[in-house]
Amino acid sequence: MIRRLEPDLHVICAPNPSPMTGDGTNTYILGHKDLCVIDPGPDDDSHLSCLLDHVQSHGSLRMILVTHSHLDHSPLARKLAEQTGAAILAFGDSLAGRSRQMEVLARSGLAGGGEGVDATFRPDRTLGDGSSIPLAQEQIRAIWTPGHFGNHLCFAWRGAIFSGDHVMGWSSTFVSPPDGDLGAYMRSLDKLAAQTPRRLYPGHGAPVDDPDARIAELRSHRLMREHAILSELTQGAHTIPQLVAKIYTEIPDTLHHAAGRNVYAHLLDLHQRGLVKSHPTPCPDAVFMLAENGC
Repeated sequence: MIRRLEPDLHVICAPNPSPMTGDGTNTYILGHKDLCVIDPGPDDDSHLSCLLDHVQSHGSLRMILVTHSHLDHSPLARKLAEQTGAAILAFGDSLAGRSRQMEVLARSGLAGGGEGVDATFRPDRTLGDGSSIPLAQEQIRAIWTPGHFGNHLCFAWRGAIFSGDHVMGWSSTFVSPPDGDLGAYMRSLDKLAAQTPRRLYPGHGAPVDDPDARIAELRSHRLMREHAILSELTQGAHTIPQLVAKIYTEIPDTLHHAAGRNVYAHLLDLHQRGLVKSHPTPCPDAVFMLAENGC
């Protein structure tokens, strides 16, 4: 179903509901006659057909913007580009934007992860932080926001920001190394807050009408998880499954794997900050404990 959110802004929710995607991936269509799609979504022919019907009845598709290359956001981009001639714009491929720490972990095979990555994704044009993309008489501005994914971009338009998976209204954001980096995620939250957007349009869920409060809530949530991890480690060394069982008491067992990836992201950040150490190296199977200067 197509919903109108603002003049010249519509959204189509892809038919891919799940515990990780909510009702499905939001595909946004901006503009009047000259159109732009943000996050075409998963490789689903019915979703493609719906997008093409809307585009053909409203104008011409000039560009396809991709916030990041997870399988629920980017795979349909190439088919949509082939059908319309529009160029695909993104920060880079699925390895772009990784921090040095995450590159080292990925090369060593210690990080695991790789959940839902579109490994074949290649944009036609790359966008840097602050890049301006013209659409008719207006501009869309790219904001590099690594954390959920190294190549994650948000897009500012008319004072609103399309926040992809970096800020969602319905859930906290999944951060799974080496594609996810918690330190980068927290810095990107601050970066988004500094934009003072009037509204956020997330990759999943409803629009966020109080961006300042939502960003602050997500920051507080992460700090709460960090405090909980450190508090458990004051009782002695723990593995990741042990920490998950003690901290994530409110979720079903089926989500413990995803929770473990989030805990691992926190532990890597704490390890880099010198608050936590591990035996052996900080891999998913390691035992973690407070460092001598930990709290």
